[in-house]
Amino acid sequence: MAEDTRAAAITTLVDAADNDEELGPTAVSDALEQLSLSGQAAADLADHVHRAQREHARLRRREHELSALFSSARELAELRDSDAVLSRLVQRAQEMMSADVAYLSEFDPETRELNVRETTGSVSASFQALRVPPGRGLASVIVESRTAQWVAEYSAYAKERHDEGIDHAVSAEGLVSLLGVPMLSSNDVLGVLFVANREEKSFAPEEVALLSALADHASIILQTTQTLRDLRESEDETRRTLESLTAHLAERDRANTVHQELVQAVLAGGGFAPVAETLASALGRAVAILDAHDQVIAAAGLPLSPGMLKLDDAVRGAIADSRRSGHCVSVDNAGICAVAALSAGAQHFGAVLLGEGAFELGAVDFRTIERAAQVGALLELQQEAVSGADHRIRSEVIADLLDDVPERRSDVERRARRLGVDLHTLDSLLLLAVPGDQQTAAARALGPHLDDRALIGEYRGFVVAAFSSARQQLDAGQVRAQVARTIQHPVVAVIPPPAPDTLPEAFTLSMRTARLLAALEITDVAASTDDFLPYSAILDTDSRALAAFLRDTIGAVRRYDTERNADLLGTLRAFVRNNASPTRTARALNFHTNTILQRLDRLDRVLGETWRDDERMFRISIAVRLDELREQLLRTSTGH
Repeated sequence: MAEDTRAAAITTLVDAADNDEELGPTAVSDALEQLSLSGQAAADLADHVHRAQREHARLRRREHELSALFSSARELAELRDSDAVLSRLVQRAQEMMSADVAYLSEFDPETRELNVRETTGSVSASFQALRVPPGRGLASVIVESRTAQWVAEYSAYAKERHDEGIDHAVSAEGLVSLLGVPMLSSNDVLGVLFVANREEKSFAPEEVALLSALADHASIILQTTQTLRDLRESEDETRRTLESLTAHLAERDRANTVHQELVQAVLAGGGFAPVAETLASALGRAVAILDAHDQVIAAAGLPLSPGMLKLDDAVRGAIADSRRSGHCVSVDNAGICAVAALSAGAQHFGAVLLGEGAFELGAVDFRTIERAAQVGALLELQQEAVSGADHRIRSEVIADLLDDVPERRSDVERRARRLGVDLHTLDSLLLLAVPGDQQTAAARALGPHLDDRALIGEYRGFVVAAFSSARQQLDAGQVRAQVARTIQHPVVAVIPPPAPDTLPEAFTLSMRTARLLAALEITDVAASTDDFLPYSAILDTDSRALAAFLRDTIGAVRRYDTERNADLLGTLRAFVRNNASPTRTARALNFHTNTILQRLDRLDRVLGETWRDDERMFRISIAVRLDELREQLLRTSTGH
């Protein structure tokens, strides 16, 4: 029976130790009595039992902590969502530390602030959005020292570390004691992991060690997150670089294709159309090439935007910028995305306009457009050189034709045949009077109005065209207007009647008519030589001499009318037209004959009594008719 009692007592002590139970002094005394122990032996055994219980409890707690750390490590190994893992880790810290609140603050190396990122157990919105300034709060001490720090009573913490915002958040959360451990990566601080209680508490070294282990896991998460972020940024940068390289290679391929096709266009001599077609095809957009007067001379990729057909100030300004810089200039206006001027030194030949497309033009594309503009300028120079040579040859032929030197007649015919011109079919002339520096441009502008079997050249200060009236009928007024519009300068056009085999005489008559119009200061009109034949046949003078002639003959009458607001000149004109008959003059003006006689008396006083003598009347008649014709021409040229 005694043996059974001893065995029961031993079982009680062992079960208590196994079940982590704390036996009180009475229970231990009862068990010792059953073992028949007393005195020092009993005290030693009781102490041994209690120590065994405490060690067993510590090991159980350690097992629980290790199990939680292993679970956290498994989550790290399977990391998919860093935010979720961090949130779970903060929850574990709260559970394992039996804390009221656990939170993680991330360190910003640029601002050196600590920003609360994850919390659990928190009830205050201000605490969940807390930002700790540099040098403030317990967190800053942890960052600076890179060691764990704890405080049993935060309100009693060093005053110089307190901050109004932090104190308000801690007070709103009701926190009293805090423990924080740094999250480190090599020498860098990533953040701080905290646990906090709403009552005063001192933290044991084991708790500090446990929270440090969790902080290490959090450090791994933050490092992994940063690494993944860096990898994604690197991947994005690599992708952007690859896209840029791909786009650059595509631009380069387009540029190579365009350059080859432009070279072929120049060699083939196809003009501006292949240049426009090449650019439009390669860049996938409408292309228009303008001449120096903003007229479209080639286009491709139709339809053209309205802004290409009628330039606004923004596009003109971009063309001017391109002309100054020699580079393609981007535009965002009127359906036009870029322009490049066609220039060679100080010469301006026009511009290349590009419309909107499916992709944005790159630097290589801009250089390609610039090359196309240079090719266009070269084509224009080439055409000018060819046109200039042809113009010189034709000018020489027409000069020899109009000089009418019999000894050179056969040579002129031979050179004309080489140009495809049969001199025997040329029976009509058109003479244009323009300033010397505009004559080549006027001759080029006149070309499209005549066929290839006509001759156009410069001769004795005029632009002269010889053509066949049987093949072509010219509207001199329309031709003059278009040439004037092209060269942007007034033009006088003179056309004589067809004159087979007498072209030199027709030119002389046209030249004298043009000089007479210049003397009359008529600068923008189309006239027939027949209208001026009586005057050009007897007058071949300059403007000063003609003005003096008119002043000496009828100038006094003009002064009389101006001073008295009269129309004595009108009476003189009617008198001349009606063969110096007062009666017929009165009938023409619908006046009484006495009225006309009174006005003739006034003319006697103004011009002198001998003005009706034969010689003076002849001169006055010429002056009156010429002056009247000038007024008619001026009204015609001004549209009044």
